[in-house]
Amino acid sequence: MKKLLFIILSFAVTATLSAQTFEEAKDNGDGFEKPSVKVGGDFAIQFQGLSQKADNDNLIPIGKNINLPTANFNINAELAKGIKLNLVTYLSSRHHNEAWVKGGYLLMDQLPFLKSSAVDNIMQYLTLKVGVMEINYGDAHFRRSDNGSVTQNPFVGNYIMDAFTTAPAFELMFRNNGLFAMGAISTGSLRPDLVQYKASDSTYTAYNAIDELAFYGKVGYDKTFSNELRFRLSLSGYFAPNHHFGTLYNGDRAGSRYYLIMNQKKFAATDVDIKSNHLSGNWGPGVTDKDNSVMTNLFLNYKGLEFFGTFENASTINPSGTKYNFNQLAVEALYRFGGEKQFFGGARYNVVNGNIKKTVSGVESETDQSVDRVQIGAGWFILPSTVVKLEYVKQNYNNFTEYGIGGQGGHGEFSGVMVEAAISF
Repeated sequence: MKKLLFIILSFAVTATLSAQTFEEAKDNGDGFEKPSVKVGGDFAIQFQGLSQKADNDNLIPIGKNINLPTANFNINAELAKGIKLNLVTYLSSRHHNEAWVKGGYLLMDQLPFLKSSAVDNIMQYLTLKVGVMEINYGDAHFRRSDNGSVTQNPFVGNYIMDAFTTAPAFELMFRNNGLFAMGAISTGSLRPDLVQYKASDSTYTAYNAIDELAFYGKVGYDKTFSNELRFRLSLSGYFAPNHHFGTLYNGDRAGSRYYLIMNQKKFAATDVDIKSNHLSGNWGPGVTDKDNSVMTNLFLNYKGLEFFGTFENASTINPSGTKYNFNQLAVEALYRFGGEKQFFGGARYNVVNGNIKKTVSGVESETDQSVDRVQIGAGWFILPSTVVKLEYVKQNYNNFTEYGIGGQGGHGEFSGVMVEAAISF
């Protein structure tokens, strides 16, 4: 194992890693001549060489093989000066075999149709974004893999508690000399509806009205001081009221990168199919009825050195009344090198501590659990559009009854090597 870690750290499998991007850069459309459309795609495939175990020895056996390849189809259009349209379709994903739309939105850095010089001056600092889109809560979602789109993630897996969802939303962002502030409203749900049905009632006669929106925002400072130094600090909040059925922590319809990990054996015909858990390897509060979440992120880039940190607190209640209080910490350090910074290597440490309170027949129980992960990776951008990545990952589950013996809290873990190749254009 030590020899393997040494190889991963010292040998970066190798082409240009583009600079870290967060929100799309302000575009006043000065070069716009006529409407245009650009078609692109993202393709990714992994080799999975992971093994797993638990105290109760009740996990399904998994082998080492190539995972299902994934793909995105992208349309980007310039409709007018400072107005763009984006549409992403998942052509193949772990959760769906058929093609289906991730989302589409309109991005407005200018409002030329109003023909107002006063509005034009105001819009030098404002950006409007509206549609069904990946909501801009926190900065961690900018560094995650999204089905076939993986070049922005220096590792193979995403974060343990993955704050990512697509939903109808409206965002308004102000930017000036490095300072930025954004406010937004959203349904906060993948499939917005007026009624939340309680599946626990087999007759579907129990329901709640969904009549309130979610609110989220972000403030921060992002400044490039020279070609060699960039600093960004942001604070984000997400707040959803009662009867919301939110998917902030359950919105990745494409699925995680660690296939079939920690899935238990199927005991009876009524059990969930062992292959149905498309979020295997993730852990968090899941679907929520009420959500109050805060995330802070720090990004530093000096020459080839790069640091990204995340601290997040999620205080939520799910539709059945279970209360969750989760804290997530993630720190990662990378070094990019080569003539065009095409090689990179680094490590990420991620831990989530969760407190879960349930009330059954008037009796309240409380459980503390935690999941921690270490990722060590390296990569090579063979072309600016083509990357190969190698990752060693080890993840531990602590005090989980599903992995314990006799109903007691137990330990589970998985570890091994992932290799991923991807093309985005």
